[in-house]
Amino acid sequence: MTSVSDRAAGPPLAGAADAIARDTAPAATVVSRPAGRGRELRLDLFRGLALWLIFIDHVSPDVLSWFTIRSYGFSDAAEIFIFISGYTAAFVYGRAMLESGFVIATARILRRVWQIYAAHVLLFAILVAEVSYVAVILEKRFYAEEMEIVYFLKDPGIAMFQALLLMYRPLNMDVLPLYIVMMLFLPLILQLIKWRANLTLALSVALYALSWKYDLHLVAYPKGFWSFNPFAWQLLFVFGAWCALGGTKQMSRMLASPVTLWISVAYLIVAFCVTLTWYFPQLDHVMPQWLEQWIYPIDKTDLDVLRFAHFLALAVIAVRFVPAGWPGLNSRWLWPMILCGQRSLEIFCLGVALGFTGYFVLTELSAGLGLHILVGICGILIMSAAAWLLSWYKHYVDAGSPRTKSVGGKAHTKL
Repeated sequence: MTSVSDRAAGPPLAGAADAIARDTAPAATVVSRPAGRGRELRLDLFRGLALWLIFIDHVSPDVLSWFTIRSYGFSDAAEIFIFISGYTAAFVYGRAMLESGFVIATARILRRVWQIYAAHVLLFAILVAEVSYVAVILEKRFYAEEMEIVYFLKDPGIAMFQALLLMYRPLNMDVLPLYIVMMLFLPLILQLIKWRANLTLALSVALYALSWKYDLHLVAYPKGFWSFNPFAWQLLFVFGAWCALGGTKQMSRMLASPVTLWISVAYLIVAFCVTLTWYFPQLDHVMPQWLEQWIYPIDKTDLDVLRFAHFLALAVIAVRFVPAGWPGLNSRWLWPMILCGQRSLEIFCLGVALGFTGYFVLTELSAGLGLHILVGICGILIMSAAAWLLSWYKHYVDAGSPRTKSVGGKAHTKL
């Protein structure tokens, strides 16, 4: 389930002063539209977009991926998701740390880590069940090899134990372990930013550089290493946290500069031209040999600097054309994407499970472009419907639960 774009292998939101993650969404969210009061809907919009793109890349990596950003540049939806995760987590728990202190904020972070871990284990069980049924009952062992479930079928006891330690992950299950590790270190990151914000970012850059120089990585079961190296990808998470806690103000002038905009556009065009050579061999001679030796491989595992730069260029464009208060955020057409972004953990897990189901159907039917598009649209509709249902529960069920109490005539939800 890989495409040629894996050879190279969203955006900081300047001025997002009111970014609030799902954890602090008001209990009285109106289910007919995304919760907007007190939230930075641009974060939800782009996180929802990232979830849709991740699903599309999983369900049809060699056809529908032509409609995702990874086929037109160096980065993909993973960068958007991790950056926004760092941004929203830092804003929510950074504020909690200021209001309630380090111990209470850390306790809340650890509770969120447990929620993510539990979701990861449940997703592992569902995905293994899906693939095992297809491989064993339907005798399609190709899928077990494709999804890297063979090790589980050979020795389920050890494989399950390694999965609980985050060492064993089937294909497409690498993002949540990275997220868990980043969240575990969030209390330290927040304390360092509170002490010296710019020094914290510099330390993150230094760790990133050291991970390249000394090949720092975490091992995986049964062999190899993590597909998303935490020592490298922490840079994107910390950068998001730094932006949320004052970094965007420091960069506001640079982001507003026309020079920055045109440099970003130029870089995106160059990246697009490079990716064309991956799909059209007749263009290979266009790339100078010295340039190929310099840029390749554009490594996703260790977050190649060209991928990071490509993400930054996309971020500049997004900030410029989707400013704070953009009227399009109130459009009904964007509500499904925003709702998915507001329920990111659940929708990510659902998208991974649906991704294999759709991939199996498309592979078995030797489907053409039309069916690929139909399956992709159906998956997105299911994800959107699930996000709407979760919002409905929050509005009509959780709003009336004992956890919600009236204080001074206002609804307050315990965290």
